Amino acid sequence: MLFGICRSVPSSTHDFRFNFSEYVPTKPSAGFEVYLSHLATTALFLSATSLAVGYYFGYSSRQASAPQQSRPEPAARDEGPQPVQEASEDEDSDDEEGIPDGDLGSIKAGTFEPCKLVLVVRTDLNMTPGKIAAQHATLACYKALVKNNPSLVKHWERTGQAKIALKATSEEQLLELMAVAKSLNLCARTIQDAGRTQVASGSRTVLGIGPAPVELINEVTGALRLL
Repeated sequence: MLFGICRSVPSSTHDFRFNFSEYVPTKPSAGFEVYLSHLATTALFLSATSLAVGYYFGYSSRQASAPQQSRPEPAARDEGPQPVQEASEDEDSDDEEGIPDGDLGSIKAGTFEPCKLVLVVRTDLNMTPGKIAAQHATLACYKALVKNNPSLVKHWERTGQAKIALKATSEEQLLELMAVAKSLNLCARTIQDAGRTQVASGSRTVLGIGPAPVELINEVTGALRLL
C-alpha cells in the first residue's frame, strides 16, 4: 500500500493532493457494523454495571457509618380511670362459724356403698327457687373435700353424684347441724349471702354436708324433711 501511495504523489509539490477515498472503502462491510454494535452494547453494559456496584458500596458505607437511631416507644394510651373491683366480702361466701374441720380424709366408702351430698335450705327466708339454686354450697363442699379426700369425691362421682335438698327453719338449726356433721368428720359448709337481692347481707342461707356415705349423713339430717 505504501508503494501505491508513493506512486500517487505528484512530482510537483504545488500539485500535492492526497485522496483517502482511493484507499479507504466508502461504506463499511456488514460484518464490521455488527462488530461495532456488539462493542457499543458491551461498553454500555459495563458502564451500567459499574454505576450500580459503585452506588451499592457507597450506600452500604454510609449506612455503616451513620449512628443508629432507636425508634421511640409509643406513648401509653390514657384509658381514663379504671373501675375498682368490688371487695370479696360483697360476694356469697362459705363460712365455717369458727368450728374447725375434723379429719376429712378419714371417711371411707365401700366399693358399692352409696354416697350423697345434702343441701339444707332455710325456709324462713322465703327465697325463690332461682335464689336457692344460686347458693353454691355444693361447690364449697366439693372444693374443700377434693383437697382432703379425693378418693371419696371420685367414689361419689362414680356412683351418681346424688344431691338431696332438705328443709331447715332457722339459722340456729343450720349451725347445730354443721357442728354435729363436723364432729363426725364430715365436710360441712354454710353459705353467707351478699345481700344484693332478696335477703339481708351476711345471712346464712344453705348448709352443705358431704359427699359421704348415705348412712353416715343420715345420722345428721335423717330427721329433716325434703324441700
